[in-house]
Amino acid sequence: MKKLKIAIVGGGASGLIAAVVAKKEHTTVDLYEKNQSIGRKILASGNGRCNIFNTSVSINDYYGEDISFASKVLKRLDFNRFREFCLNMGLLLDVKDDGRVYPLSDEAKSVVNVFRAYLDKLNVNILTNTPVLEIEKTDAKFTLFNDDGILGEYDKVLIASGLLAAPQLGASKDGANMALSFGHLLNPVYPALVPLELDGTLFRRMEGVKMKASIALYVDNKKKGEVLGDILFTKYGVSGFAVLDISSQASFYLKSSRKVEISINLLPGIEKQYIGSRLAFAQKNLKEYDILTVLSGMLPLKVAKAVLIKIGIDAKETVSSFNSKSIKQIVNEMFNMRFEVTATHGFKYAEACGGGVKTDDICVNTMESKLAKGLYFAGEVLDIVGARGGFNFAFAFASGYVAASNMALST
Repeated sequence: MKKLKIAIVGGGASGLIAAVVAKKEHTTVDLYEKNQSIGRKILASGNGRCNIFNTSVSINDYYGEDISFASKVLKRLDFNRFREFCLNMGLLLDVKDDGRVYPLSDEAKSVVNVFRAYLDKLNVNILTNTPVLEIEKTDAKFTLFNDDGILGEYDKVLIASGLLAAPQLGASKDGANMALSFGHLLNPVYPALVPLELDGTLFRRMEGVKMKASIALYVDNKKKGEVLGDILFTKYGVSGFAVLDISSQASFYLKSSRKVEISINLLPGIEKQYIGSRLAFAQKNLKEYDILTVLSGMLPLKVAKAVLIKIGIDAKETVSSFNSKSIKQIVNEMFNMRFEVTATHGFKYAEACGGGVKTDDICVNTMESKLAKGLYFAGEVLDIVGARGGFNFAFAFASGYVAASNMALST
């Protein structure tokens, strides 16, 4: 049997699983990582806990030009297969009630340590501090280069080097640029799972306030979605889990220069009529109270002040001077506090990256390029991005698994 020499560019989730799967008796695998250690994004994920997978993966958890591509890939490595794969390496998993999956140790470093130990066991060559900047193909061989010259010659190559999310962890467009050199096309990249920057200054008055809210996304005044969760007001806009959940859509439309807005329901789960009745009660029975005091019984003080500023009501005005129109105005603002989104907070603060190599020219059954035989792609470098909750890792692992399963076959 022909001895294959395989190169994997990128030591993240997709590259690590690919290195394990590709390493057979008849293969030599070199894993290239530009950082001084593998798995840096894994270590940084989930606040050091690593939400490594999700048991309820579906097509609705992904964005991209062709999300059916993600669905087909993920069917090749469902959770049961992934769990068996991890158990065989010695990594035990903890499945939460909501479907999120973590290492049983609750530490991201366990994931990296187990992968590293298993790769060593398999005699995979791990070359850290070794970026790959260029790939050339001559006849049936690939030659890898960086600034120091030739790195090696290979039968097959997997580009699993990610994209621009978290450049402080080594993210770059190197993989995308190498794809371009082989004739692949890219869809514009954009930050995903990222805080949002807002127009104006009002949000700054609420800086530091964290609360549960419902956030609706509007694009050109048309509602595109709504999520419920934590929101954190910041000096630049908003962050928090609810914001991250809606940010990928917001970012996608922002790159097309569309008008993007968010509407914040500050009292999710509460009926507008009920709040209106409580304000009417205050108007009749707490006449000496100023309106800020009344609202502070319903909202955090900073938020209550911002609501009044936004609709131009003096916080010291007593509720006895209000009428039904004033009450309706206040209630509407509490349930529909609207801001225009001017930008995301950038790739540095993004947990993932949307856009990337178009999947039209990638064989979904093998992850092999349709333009260059022997060249494969996996993970974030492709135009697939998942929702928060382990979905990006799920696609990274599945695409790396599929690619390596086919790379290890002699041709």
